[in-house]
Amino acid sequence: MTNDTTQPAAGFYGLGIAPKLLEALDRLKFKIPTPIQHKAIPPASEGKDMVGIAQTGTGKTIAFAIPMIQRLAAGDGKGLVLVPTRELALQVAEVVKQFAPVLGMQTAVIIGGENMNRQVQELRRRPRILIATPGRMIDHISQRTVDLSNVGVLVLDEADRMFDMGFAPQLEKILAVMPKERQTMLFSATMPDEIMKLASRHMKLPIRIEVARPGTAAERVEQELFIVDRGEKTALLAKLLDKYWGSVLLFVRTKHNAKKIARAIREMPHTAAEIHSNRSLPQRREALDGFKSGKYRVLVATDIAARGIDVTGIELVINYDLPDEDENYVHRIGRTGRAGQPGRAITFAAPDQGRDVRNIERLIRMPLTRVQLPDTAEAEFGADAPPRPASSGRRPAPQQRGPRPQSRPPQQDSAGPQTARPSRQPEERPRHAQDGPPRRDSRPGPRRDYRPSGPRGDSRSSGPRDSRFGPPRGEGRRDDSRGPARGPSGPRRQDGAGQGRPNRYGADPSRRGGIVSPSPYFEEPRRHDGRRPPAPARAQTPQKPPPGGGWFSRFLKKKKEDYKHE
Repeated sequence: MTNDTTQPAAGFYGLGIAPKLLEALDRLKFKIPTPIQHKAIPPASEGKDMVGIAQTGTGKTIAFAIPMIQRLAAGDGKGLVLVPTRELALQVAEVVKQFAPVLGMQTAVIIGGENMNRQVQELRRRPRILIATPGRMIDHISQRTVDLSNVGVLVLDEADRMFDMGFAPQLEKILAVMPKERQTMLFSATMPDEIMKLASRHMKLPIRIEVARPGTAAERVEQELFIVDRGEKTALLAKLLDKYWGSVLLFVRTKHNAKKIARAIREMPHTAAEIHSNRSLPQRREALDGFKSGKYRVLVATDIAARGIDVTGIELVINYDLPDEDENYVHRIGRTGRAGQPGRAITFAAPDQGRDVRNIERLIRMPLTRVQLPDTAEAEFGADAPPRPASSGRRPAPQQRGPRPQSRPPQQDSAGPQTARPSRQPEERPRHAQDGPPRRDSRPGPRRDYRPSGPRGDSRSSGPRDSRFGPPRGEGRRDDSRGPARGPSGPRRQDGAGQGRPNRYGADPSRRGGIVSPSPYFEEPRRHDGRRPPAPARAQTPQKPPPGGGWFSRFLKKKKEDYKHE
């Protein structure tokens, strides 16, 4: 990459521009070219690849529009301009349409949010210049409604913003379907490493034209800083709007905050409109046109409007929230003080955002002037907020859990909290309520009794048999489905049996012959003793062979048998 050392010429007449284009410049009252136009137009008109770095509002659009139109008029092919946002595409289209019809060229705008069929109809007219956003251009390429095989001039405007918005894969796909022999021009206010890598892969000996260091702010813009608490920003904004009566462009971080602040400004009261990604294309156009015409005094926008709003005479730019990226600060304040006009930019910063302010001052290489209104509370930068960790989006590691708490709190009666339930008599407790799990005895023979023998409350069983295992097999047992059994001290406690609900193992013990515990890990599978006896086998009656003959003969025989039984 080589550096250009072209000396500025006197006016547009010494830059090698076609006479018809010079007449259009005179008609539009463009007399003196900007520094980027002085240095970029001559090499671009010769067909050289170029990387241009200049401040916002310095006329980069004319710097690549005139050479592109002039190159396409001299031969065949198309011109393609890729921009990151819809607003910037519409702005570039307005500038190009001022010069393209002079040489008989048509222009088409391919952006999202518009009708796809209408864009297809415009492409069928074979326009020579296409101005598009990467996403919608990929849609047309996939549907094969656009042909980029004859593109002779490619322009990437605000290339750094396209990389920030994640358009790098789309750019690679678009460049893959374009011819290798073409002229490529990149323009931006900043130049990150991703753009230099793209230039080294897809450009041939590009010329680097730098009229300002990356991150340089506009010269005639006065920059002020207010240190204010987050809760006092709205009150400070109301005082500033009463002080400055011109058009105001206000930047916020999020679209939700834009909607809230726009509503607060209307209540002050001031006319305001909002523009962010949640707004449709017609709504964004209406807000931008109303701001240009003076219908809305304040335009609340996110960073999508930091590039692409070319409005003459914006008196004040307010950074209600600091930008996520330091480079966006340069693009924000570049909306005012355009074309050599004076402007003012005011930034709100919280006391814990001192680190972010210092990063911005380091980028623009100048300190921001601290200002405080007389009737506002004084605030200074305090402890900086901790930086956001790189793995903030990752879920934290699970912690070691302690013993699992009881899922059911202790029961309480109307008298108050009860810490311990009074113990029942052993003969009145059900099988599942005994202390300790029942033992599983796999040895043959009668089961041993592990408890001291004694009289049982239930007179239906006898012997030293443990009450946990129920009565011996074959003895009479009361059916649980008839109702709860009553002992000498009241009704017996049931574990869901006979009450129409399953027990803790998911089975209903009231059903006869059902397995109570389906898993050997809990208890030994037990069957109820009162199993239903097997039903006696039915005597099978020999079936008569089907009668022969047709259906009418069978019908007569059936009638004859019915008469016999009458």
